[in-house]
Amino acid sequence: MGARRKAALTRILLQIVLLLISLVIIAPLLIMLLGAFKNSTEVTSFNLELPEKWLFENFMTVIEQGKLLPAFWNSILITLASTAATILTSSLAALVLARRNTGLSRFLYYFFFLGTIIPMQIMPTIRLFTVMDIYGGYLNVIILYTAINIPFSCFLYTGFIKGIPKVLDESAFIEGASALQTYFHIILPLLKPCNITVLILLFTGIWNEINIPLYFLNNPAKRTLPLSVYQFFGMYGGSNWNLVFADLTLAALPVVVLFLFMQKQFINGLTEGAVKG
Repeated sequence: MGARRKAALTRILLQIVLLLISLVIIAPLLIMLLGAFKNSTEVTSFNLELPEKWLFENFMTVIEQGKLLPAFWNSILITLASTAATILTSSLAALVLARRNTGLSRFLYYFFFLGTIIPMQIMPTIRLFTVMDIYGGYLNVIILYTAINIPFSCFLYTGFIKGIPKVLDESAFIEGASALQTYFHIILPLLKPCNITVLILLFTGIWNEINIPLYFLNNPAKRTLPLSVYQFFGMYGGSNWNLVFADLTLAALPVVVLFLFMQKQFINGLTEGAVKG
């Protein structure tokens, strides 16, 4: 009985500690959400009090003055294209690495792993894209995001695919299926949990990233949502924090909605990939 009480007390203390730690994130988040509905005077207190009047028009002001809709569609295009390209290329590469037990495949596996450690060099990359005549457009950003995210995605996919029985591949080959047919009709449907995990990780990372669009998009009409928020903060950060908070809320909304709808699959994909790897 003493051991049970000790374990229960330990669990309660751990929950209290985790709750206090979570306040470090929750409190600023609530200040931002509540501040988005306040007027310019109320918001300067940066507290957790409810607004005297809920000003929904702050969001309309932000959308119109911050020109969020064009930036939103730019972010959607870049994020979805980069995510789809990364999932397709990294899962195909992971299939080969997981199924072939050769020296070359092991070398390539660790070669991909190096990509998670070695940082990107901005100036040489800009020079390369300039020579290729794609610098400044959507394409160079999509290629860059795909290349950066392939190593970690490939690492997750390889661990997951190793848990899929090879007999499925062999049965498909016996029936006359090609390698691509086996991938699209047999392997890809079984990768759904891992696909969702990679999708959320990539979508969140690419959506919120600001450095690559800042350096590799030279046309203001192609700026992404984080760049729009950055510019809006420069315009109103000193005087209208309520508008800044409304801008930040709108920018974060797509990622929050995506995670809320797919959080169960996201956790399952992480745990299954870890066990199978």
